[in-house]
Amino acid sequence: MILVSYVLSGLVTGAIFAIMGSGLTLSYAATGVFNFAHGALGFLSALLFYELTTAAGWPAWAAALVSVVLFAPALGYVLHKAMFRGLAQAGETAQIVATIGLTIALPALGLLVVDLAGLPAADATSLPRGVGPHPALSFDVLGVHLDTDQLITFAVSAVAAAGLWAFMRHTPYGLRMRASVDRRRLATLRGIDADATSALAWMLGSGLAGLAGVLAVSVLGLDATAYTVLLFASATAAVFGRLRSIPWTFAAGLALGVVQNLVAGYTDFLEEVTGLRTAVPVILLFAGLVLLNRSRERVAGSAAEDTPPPDHLAGLPPWRRRLPWAVGLVLLVGFTFLAPEYYVGIAAHGLVLALIFCSFVVVTGIGGMVNLAQAAFASMAALTCGWAFSSGLPFFVAILLGVLAAAAVGMLVALPALRLGGRVLTLATLALALLADQVLFQVDAFSNGTIGWQLPALGFGFADTSDPRVLVVVLLVLIGLVAWLVRNLERSASGRAILAVRSAPAAATTSGLSAPRTKIMLFVLASAIAGLGGVLFAVAKGSITATDLPAFAGFVWLAVVVLQGVRRIGGAVLGGLIAVVMPELLSTWDLSAHVGAILFGLGGMILAKHPDGVLTQMAELRHRRAAKGTPVRPRKETAVPAAAPGAAAGPRPLVVLEGVVAGYADSIVLHGVDLAVHPGEVVALLGANGAGKSTTCAAAAGDLPIIAGRILLDGVDVTSWPAHRRARAGILLAPEGRGVFPGLTVEENLRTWLPDPEPVYDRLPQLAERRGVLAGALSGGEQQLLTLAPALVRPPRVLIADEPSLGLAPLVVRQIFEVFAELRERGVALLLVEEKATEALAIADRVAFMQLGRVTWTGPRSEVDSERLAAAYLGVR
Repeated sequence: MILVSYVLSGLVTGAIFAIMGSGLTLSYAATGVFNFAHGALGFLSALLFYELTTAAGWPAWAAALVSVVLFAPALGYVLHKAMFRGLAQAGETAQIVATIGLTIALPALGLLVVDLAGLPAADATSLPRGVGPHPALSFDVLGVHLDTDQLITFAVSAVAAAGLWAFMRHTPYGLRMRASVDRRRLATLRGIDADATSALAWMLGSGLAGLAGVLAVSVLGLDATAYTVLLFASATAAVFGRLRSIPWTFAAGLALGVVQNLVAGYTDFLEEVTGLRTAVPVILLFAGLVLLNRSRERVAGSAAEDTPPPDHLAGLPPWRRRLPWAVGLVLLVGFTFLAPEYYVGIAAHGLVLALIFCSFVVVTGIGGMVNLAQAAFASMAALTCGWAFSSGLPFFVAILLGVLAAAAVGMLVALPALRLGGRVLTLATLALALLADQVLFQVDAFSNGTIGWQLPALGFGFADTSDPRVLVVVLLVLIGLVAWLVRNLERSASGRAILAVRSAPAAATTSGLSAPRTKIMLFVLASAIAGLGGVLFAVAKGSITATDLPAFAGFVWLAVVVLQGVRRIGGAVLGGLIAVVMPELLSTWDLSAHVGAILFGLGGMILAKHPDGVLTQMAELRHRRAAKGTPVRPRKETAVPAAAPGAAAGPRPLVVLEGVVAGYADSIVLHGVDLAVHPGEVVALLGANGAGKSTTCAAAAGDLPIIAGRILLDGVDVTSWPAHRRARAGILLAPEGRGVFPGLTVEENLRTWLPDPEPVYDRLPQLAERRGVLAGALSGGEQQLLTLAPALVRPPRVLIADEPSLGLAPLVVRQIFEVFAELRERGVALLLVEEKATEALAIADRVAFMQLGRVTWTGPRSEVDSERLAAAYLGVR
């Protein structure tokens, strides 16, 4: 009976984990952003529920409906518009930091509103009621005592999970969400409004977070930190669902609650290890990450997702680049010797944090790996130093041991980094930090209990660091040494190896570079720097305890550094000073501490638009101002043969490109492209690699915004229309490569364009046989047939095919071109880009040649000869 009691009560706790984890899975699967603020959304909903029931006197069911069905989804929509929409295209570091900012800002905003409105105080001492009757009614289920709140929690969670699964698997909205996260760009080309599907996903995910928060409020109370802890327990369930499967996430959440209860009830022998029983979710989180989520893609940054920003100061002489920092150093030194001792002590504290923050520059700024265990490294070094010094070792030897201990732990943490990457590595390092906090640092022999260790000041004979001025000078010297070390690392062969491993791990390995050795070196170096900072923190404070540098501090530290610029030591210094100056200013101005947390969250919103931090943004603004003041010299145009009239007799063109200019970033690719395609006509666009053919296709389909010119569809100017709107109007792009969603089945791929795929199966039986197979498992020919098959049943008005025969066998190529011939007979306008000129010319009615971003000739197929082909492909006239 005791076992049944543990299982049933564990199922209730697990139901909350399951709901929260399902919301995490939904938002991540549909948008690609792991929301660390998921717990904060639950807290705000719980806070609103509490105020509606306590201050307004609403019935619990009505307050719950408003909090979960109205408020939470509305908050998710607002955050999507203000922040998440931009984060979807940002690098992982910016995504992580921005949502961390929300984790801190959202609870502070809610509590500030409560204070300003004079509502009942909401804090950890509040005792909110549950959703059910108050006081709760008791029942006996299988001899186990349960109350109405627990029964409601379990029942609601089961209904929510079933509804979510059905929504994602059996509704068009769920299919669009999964398609958008599988290949967002392709989804827009299939007429899916990826922005709208993301908004819906955030609304649903926020609603689930709100539901979990309201159901848990009677247990957790109104402690914002408790909801953040709930987030990480729920993340364990999401990880076991591989952040994609809602049913598996729900089951894992229930199992986690049961396991946690069983461990607490039956493992009395673990009482000797303080904190181990309560650390079960953290241990399972780490185990799940390592065993189930080995990265098959990048493992340390990606050229596509975390591209280094352009160096807008590269054109300045070295002295001009260093001048602002030299001036800042002089001002800081002057402040140190002229300001009152109290304020110098604040600056010293900021520089201690800056030294720790320099470790983020190494592991995240240079290495591209987001490590949230830096606070644990700092605490490890400080506690080791305190233990060694109290054991009778000389102080400098104790300091050295502390730094070495941090480096050793860093090497251990680096081992899972060899298997993991991206946000999975981020969660793994946070799990290890929490494990150290809850278990290792609770060992009395190591941390000396709540008393901690006393540490003396660093003495140099003539002065010691008990004087904050001396401490500032010591810290400036150490930060300077770290900056010198980082600068030389970036310029060395090791630095080049790091960048190679970060941007292209596979290519680096084939070049003979050791990715494991590179990552271990980065982790060890960053851990040693964080450890040195932790020792200086303890020296400045005069003591160190296990709670002085909690794991969640590293959570905030990373966000502070990235907001300033994690790729530069200057960003670390600026972040450290801001981290201590801001609270002091708020206290001086008698402002609520919540204001600082809210401002911090606004910084996260800035990251959504400027993911490389304040320093890079300032350099970019300076670059733009300089560019505006520089006269632009007109480019000397090279004369090209006038385009022959490309009009075939008949109706007006269906799609027209007039003077289209387009490119990527600062590079112009198309220089005034003019092109037209009539209904029932095939125009072959030919030219050498780099001529601009694929760019022309992307511009016509709306996949690439144009700089000048216009695009007409049946006489209507569609230049400003996004890709999904053009697709809905009848422009279908079959992109270069394979235009399929590899994570969706064949049938799901077809349903993104067709309401009923059965006619496709009648025409292409080979696809019918594989309707339940993931598209990514098909052969190249089958994938290309799957790309074009919907057009046979629901022909578009315009089909743009970019390299449709790429990598295909001749038999499959013949099938593809038979599809094109049928579509032409049905009145579809086809723009065909093809490297194999023979196949393209066999079907084309007209031909257009491109060279260096211009259409140099267009005319009937009959006028194409070997000389014109040579001119198109070899660049001769």
